[in-house]
Formats: sequence, structure tokens, C-alpha cells
Amino acid sequence: MAGAGRNSGERSLRLHLHLISDSTGETVTTVARAAVSQFEDVVPVEHVWFFVRTRNQLEKVMTIVEALPGLVIFTLVSPELRFLLQERCRACGVPCVAVLDSVMNALTGLLGSAGRPQIGRQHAMDDGYFSRIAAMDFTMRHDDGQYAEELDEADVVLVGVSRTSKTPTCVYLAHRGIKAANIPLVLDLPQLPILERLTRPLIVGLTINPANLAQIRRNRQRMLGLEDSEQSRYGGSYADLERIREELRYARRLFARNNWPEIDVTKRSVEETAATIYQLVQARSYPEDIGAVVGAGVTPALRMNAEVEPGFHDDVAGLRPGNEDGAGDGEPPDER
Repeated sequence: MAGAGRNSGERSLRLHLHLISDSTGETVTTVARAAVSQFEDVVPVEHVWFFVRTRNQLEKVMTIVEALPGLVIFTLVSPELRFLLQERCRACGVPCVAVLDSVMNALTGLLGSAGRPQIGRQHAMDDGYFSRIAAMDFTMRHDDGQYAEELDEADVVLVGVSRTSKTPTCVYLAHRGIKAANIPLVLDLPQLPILERLTRPLIVGLTINPANLAQIRRNRQRMLGLEDSEQSRYGGSYADLERIREELRYARRLFARNNWPEIDVTKRSVEETAATIYQLVQARSYPEDIGAVVGAGVTPALRMNAEVEPGFHDDVAGLRPGNEDGAGDGEPPDER
């Protein structure tokens, strides 16, 4: 295959990817990386060509494509540039894919309109753009329980013990235009009065397997150069497994008592956690649409949260069947 080759003694395939766009290239890059990630034996070599808007610019790009053939993936609005690119790729035997064409054709057939193609329209400085900027400002200002008196302005408030991915998840949500804040749960500094006053935001609890959290916290201590014996925020019993179990028990009891959705982040990436929360927000905003699809008022996000591997929650917060708390699989123990 042109542009793809294996080095002697290596099993991985080296593939040149030419990503061509007349705008920022975010769309073509995201699609290309998502597709290539499905092939474990491929090592992609990305050649990114953004803001290609003239024939002269495209000609220069094609010189590189011909020298390093592989796969061309593009988003171009100009019919002239599209035709030139496809013809040149055909002539040199390089596959060429327009990533949005199938979607645009489907929309045209459904809506009966071909639309009005415009370069970078999704990046226009419209209301959506300024909403995302405002969400990011809000999230940065309200990280780690700061400015708690303003939290009722949030769309989402994430609650969880330290190192449960609250901040990166909030940042990811902010990029989607959601005003997200987070409050850490600390045994010695209960945050319940703050949370009980909130009426507008969706409050979501984050939990994690205690053994995994202990390892994450130990890594944090090493990164900060702290010893277990040091009495500081990240020292002392910060990474102690029994202390962590106690923190998680407290957190899960709080989630259950207030009927807050709970997401176990042990085997989830930040993107997956944020996607689940985004679904919860959508379900809250458009309950009639979600209810019509899934019925019984159960949202896709809640259903997703329940569909985990058998035993996945067995050791969360040390709540195993028959343990000293008498809790069932994945259920918080009774208050004592």
C-alpha cells in the first residue's frame, strides 16, 4: 500500500495522514484520529495543512502528498479546490476522503436543501461561541469550591473526594458550553450546607475504586515530593487506604441521601464521564424528548451508569456483600 510500510523487525504499520482543511482543521483532525485509533498496529504520521484556501497553497501541499503518499482526509468548501485535490490524488493513486460529504448528503436528502457552505462556520463568533467562553470563565473561577455563594449560577456541580477527576471533567464540560463547578468532599470540612442551598444546578457525585484512588494519591504525593508522615493537605493519611474507604463511604451516603446521580470514574476517561454528565444535563433540559425515547423517565446516561461489568462496584468504598457495613453490591451502607 502506498504511504504505508513496516520497518524490518517491527509489526506496526507506519501510515502518512495528510489532513487538509480550509479552516482550523479541528474537524478533520478529530475524525482522522478517531478512525485511526481503531487500528492497534498503525502508527500514524500526521501532516496537517490548515487554512488552505488558494490554488497555490493546495499545489504546495500536493507536492508533499506525492512525496509522502498515504491517505488524504479533507474538509474544503471551494468546489474548485475540491476538484483539484481529488483529481491530483486520483492521478498519483492516493486515497482521498471528504469527511463531511456523507453527512451533508444525508442532511440534504432529509431537509430538501443543500445548505450554504461557508468556511469555518462552526467557529463563528456567535452566541454559542460566547456561551462557551463564559462557561470556561465560570469553571475556572469556581474550581475546588471557590466562590461558593455563586454556585447557584452553575449548570452542573460535581461533588467528590480528592482526585476523582472533578476539575478536568468540569473543563471538558465548559468546552461544551456548560457552566460547571466542583466541590471537594473532605471529612473534616463538611460541605453539605453549601450543597443544600443550591436549587438550580444539577449535582452529580463522582466516586472511584478505593485501591485505584490510593495509587493516584500516592503518585500525587511523589510528584509533590511529600512523605506519608508529613502533616499537610497531601501528606499524613491522604493516601491511606482505610482513610480513603472512609471518605468514599461518606461521599456515597451523601449522594444516596440526596438522590444525586453517581458516576464511578474508575474505568472511565474524562471524556466518557463528561459525556455521561452531558446526557444528564440534556435529559434535564428536555425531559419530554428523552422520556419519549427511553420511557419510564430513565435517561440514557443513568442507564449507561448502570451497565457496568459484573462486580465493577463490588469494592467501591469497601461495600461488599456481607462486610461489616452489611451493604449490598454497589449500595451505600445504612446510616449509623
